[in-house]
Amino acid sequence: MHGTDPAKKPVPGFVGSNLDRVDHIRTNPALLAETFADPAARLLVLDGLEPVEVDGHLLLEPLEPHARVEDHLLLGIDPDKRPIFARLVADLGPNLVPTPRSRAIAGLVPTEEVALYGTARSLVHWHARHRHCSVCGGTTQPAKAGWSRKCDACAAEHFPRTDPVVIMLAEHRGRILLGRQHAWPQGRYSALAGFVEPGETIEEAVARELFEEAGVRVHKVRYVMSQPWPFPSSLMIACVGEALDDALTLDPNEIEDAFWCDADQVRAAMAGDPDAPFLAPPTMAVAWHLLDHWLAGVAPSGASA
Repeated sequence: MHGTDPAKKPVPGFVGSNLDRVDHIRTNPALLAETFADPAARLLVLDGLEPVEVDGHLLLEPLEPHARVEDHLLLGIDPDKRPIFARLVADLGPNLVPTPRSRAIAGLVPTEEVALYGTARSLVHWHARHRHCSVCGGTTQPAKAGWSRKCDACAAEHFPRTDPVVIMLAEHRGRILLGRQHAWPQGRYSALAGFVEPGETIEEAVARELFEEAGVRVHKVRYVMSQPWPFPSSLMIACVGEALDDALTLDPNEIEDAFWCDADQVRAAMAGDPDAPFLAPPTMAVAWHLLDHWLAGVAPSGASA
């Protein structure tokens, strides 16, 4: 392998949950009540949507004596057989934008706790934003231990939303296409990305987004990996496609700049070389791991083709 050292390789943020999601308890009110009353049950403490970290771990506290199960969602049961809950919040206020604090949690607590926080954040956010039925406009109430909501008026059931997003590298003759958005830090380049639209396969979404944003036609799209991204709730689907040529026609509304980058340039950026032609994405992002995956499949520096 010619990417980073596997022994030291980081894990994408929000990946690696070790919870049993216990669907049989979510759908059984009696079992849910029994689980909520378990003395081992713990509450994942959040500050609105932000994580609370103490001594290198997320803050978990015993449930309050008079807490109601209806006001909580069951995240799952951990390997120590502790049921883990999060408190539902009716109003999170106007500012729901992720902060540096929420993004930095990946470097402060163990991998499985980062995944736990990501799940909790997505669900708490979804509940706060979906208090009314999209069918009739009536009020909705949490159901199934916080994994759905049910309308008081028409009984329609609503489930947590996850938005699929393709994030991809176009490859052409040993180089890959990297681009940058207008709002990114100076020098940051990454894989292009975009939402999957109704009626599309993953492969079709990859091809459409690359053509729309950069004018690049690709084929032979292959899946690499995925990452849940809780800002607010996406599933990043990482792919690589082979470009038919390297001509670029950028959409200036979507991309500020883009260029074709060879393996040595990618290696330099991922190693933090100040002379590298771009600033690599952070290691918590699936884009970093997509670049590392691509490097693993190309010849090492100085090797013959």
